[in-house]
Amino acid sequence: MIVWINGAFGAGKSSTARELVELIPNSTLYDPEITGGGLYDLLPRKRLDEVDDFQDLPMWRRMVVDTAAALLAEVGGVLVVPMTLTRQAYRDEIFGGLAARRIEVRHVVLVQDETILRTRIDSRAALDGDLESAERARQWCHDHIEPFRTALDWLSADAYTVDNTTLTPAETAAAVVEAMRAGLAAPCGIVQTPEPTGETLAAGVLLFDEHDRFLLVDPTYKPGWEFPGGVVEPGEPPARAGMREVAEEIGIELDVVPRLLLVDWERPQPPGYGGLRLLFDGGLLPTAEADRLLLPGAELRGWRFVTEEEAAELLPPVRYRRLRWALRARERGTVLNLEAGVPVG
Repeated sequence: MIVWINGAFGAGKSSTARELVELIPNSTLYDPEITGGGLYDLLPRKRLDEVDDFQDLPMWRRMVVDTAAALLAEVGGVLVVPMTLTRQAYRDEIFGGLAARRIEVRHVVLVQDETILRTRIDSRAALDGDLESAERARQWCHDHIEPFRTALDWLSADAYTVDNTTLTPAETAAAVVEAMRAGLAAPCGIVQTPEPTGETLAAGVLLFDEHDRFLLVDPTYKPGWEFPGGVVEPGEPPARAGMREVAEEIGIELDVVPRLLLVDWERPQPPGYGGLRLLFDGGLLPTAEADRLLLPGAELRGWRFVTEEEAAELLPPVRYRRLRWALRARERGTVLNLEAGVPVG
């Protein structure tokens, strides 16, 4: 199990985490900032200059999941992780990766009065007498208060909140432990999708409204929007798998087997194994049916009909390329064969 302590920079996450380790038997502290610091020694300066924060590096997010899993496999028990997460897509990626490894996460967010928080930040002593570094750190914390406040819109729904404005780290840790005992800081409900161990076959379905827009869904367990669909089970016809996934994900039963639009071979790219990705035309989804659409909260947080242009802002590049060619195939009444998003043959 992981107890993830979130909060604004300067909110007392690390000190609370240290107290938690004393209160929770067989627990270990893991600070992902150590992983981020190591990347500054590993990556070329050119790559580091491309991001504002090590959290923006996909490598960091993967390493946090891998390191946490390795630590739990080595020492067992409970892992206490103090780390600010304000971008929901990053939370999805990290927590989804942990869920895929069957690692339970209790998400706790520390909040406090902003005036008190800024006073705490300003009262930080210089590290090793380095006043310039201390000032940069203080300014960094001040600059990231507002993004955290904005993130509270989704954090308050996702995590158990502890107001530690008037609490010491020890009192805050005690409040977290009591919330866990009472079942208030419950396990994060993100879907537990096992990671593939080899190439996979996946089937997606495009559903259209009366304006020829198509449906996208927003998974909780990975960044970026997606088409309804999923992995084809062994021995399962791909089109039927797409129909099954549509029913499971959004509660819509398709009456007709959808028509194949394209087959796309996705090359292996560690840590992924690649495989075949199929897209089907699920036809028209009338407004009356769309109004009855249901989402499983553990897997999907939202849905919307979008145009091709709007999809460019929501889909990761590889999925967007696949979408564009699927729409062209639909216009032409044909089936396209793609390799890594590019038509061949």
